[in-house]
This record gives sequence, C-alpha cells and structure tokens, in this order.
Amino acid sequence: MTRYFKDPDIIAKLDPEEFRVTQQNGTERAWTGKLLSNKSAGIYVDIVSGEPLFASSDKFESGCGWPSFTKPIEPANVAERADRSFGMVRTEVRSAHGDSHLGHVFPDGPQDRGGLRYCINSASLRFIPREEMEAEGYGDYLDQVKEV
Repeated sequence: MTRYFKDPDIIAKLDPEEFRVTQQNGTERAWTGKLLSNKSAGIYVDIVSGEPLFASSDKFESGCGWPSFTKPIEPANVAERADRSFGMVRTEVRSAHGDSHLGHVFPDGPQDRGGLRYCINSASLRFIPREEMEAEGYGDYLDQVKEV
C-alpha cells in the first residue's frame, strides 16, 4: 500500500503559484489554470503528496473557470471543512494526507451525476495520463478512467 504524506522536499520545489495555492490556501485566477482545458484520459493527484484525487472520467465543463469534477476518485483522500473566509460560507476541500488546499465543493454540479461540483485549482494538481498510470503506481485506478 502506498503511503502519501506532505513531502517537504516537494514543497521546496513548488513554483510560487503552486506554493501560494496549496500551502497558503490561495486561489489561482479564473481561466488561467494549466489543467482547465485538459481533456486527456488519466487521473489528477495532489502535487505535494501524490495521493489520487480525481479521474478524467468525472471532469466536466462547468463554466466557472477552474477544473471541475463530480466526485473524488478516492473519497478518503479528500477532506472537507467549513470555510468562512471572505464573508462567505463554503466547503473547502483539501488533500487528506498532503493537507494541500485544493479548492471548494458546491452543490450545483450535474444532478444526474450526484449534484456536486468540486471546483479545483490546477496549481494543486499533477495530471498523470492513462498510459502512464501503471508505471507511476496508479494501476489500481485504470478501471475508473475511460479512454478518450
């Protein structure tokens, strides 16, 4: 079983935006994230810990300006907590093992797919293409990733 954790060596190598988002609870500007328009088959993992978070099969175009997903690929890897910052009440999502800030979850996703919209910062994610998943240790998730 793979052990995921907040790796200080990886944190030291994050670019300024990745650090601001994951370690300082930042938000990248809408429509600027490198993974927003990604339509390739694969999985999205925490950039710090490597824990699997979302599958391309659950990604959808929400029009909000950030990558959006209907559900986590591994629910135990996504922690939710109340966020009352900026005078709003929202639900923040963080990676459970890496404790990286990922984004927020909202109840306005596709109703036929559970009704949730996980609105996630690209800067908190690393994308692993389907053809590389086995070699990178994520072969157990291949059945959750449909070929494009």
